Amino acid sequence: MRFETAVERLAIFPVPLPAGPESLMPVFVDGRLRPRFAPSPTARPAAVLALLYPDPDGLARIVLTERVTYDGLHSGEVSFPGGKSEPGDADPAATALREATEETGLDPGAAGVSVVGQLDPVFIPVSDFRIEPIVALAEREPILRANPAEVARILTPPVSAFLPDARIEIVERTIRDWPLRYGGYRIEGLHVWGATARILGQLGAILGER
Repeated sequence: MRFETAVERLAIFPVPLPAGPESLMPVFVDGRLRPRFAPSPTARPAAVLALLYPDPDGLARIVLTERVTYDGLHSGEVSFPGGKSEPGDADPAATALREATEETGLDPGAAGVSVVGQLDPVFIPVSDFRIEPIVALAEREPILRANPAEVARILTPPVSAFLPDARIEIVERTIRDWPLRYGGYRIEGLHVWGATARILGQLGAILGER
């Protein structure tokens, strides 16, 4: 997809927002009800930045990160730049931009970044975060550098990787004694699933609308 096409389709967000592919939602394979994905009363606020930018050929790309490997939740997973809200953050957009700057070295001013909208919030049960996905556009390709304390590498796939006609790879695995089946996108050799895939799926649904 051309970057100018993405800009046009994100100029006005549809109301209500379209849903992403159903196959991205985890389900139990042993017949139990679908896992609970409604925010808990204790859910902590967080925000992530879905930043689109034009590459040298004019194609729209998005910024993702591969987390470093560590002893804890979400180790090595693919995610958007982002994190928990801090008291000094004015709003979720401020959280997302601050975290993206810390994790990827993003300079919003130099790249001409502007926030254009917000997707549906996503709840992550295992870490009890309620994530607000912030969508932004950069006028030019940003200069990025991974913060080695948090990011193993920065991924910049084309948006075609998660448009409605993109292939969804189905996986079955056991996570914390939960036998699950879920779909995800194959991006730069990695299986992107969970909250990140669901955010990509909804963004792709918006970009795919005519």
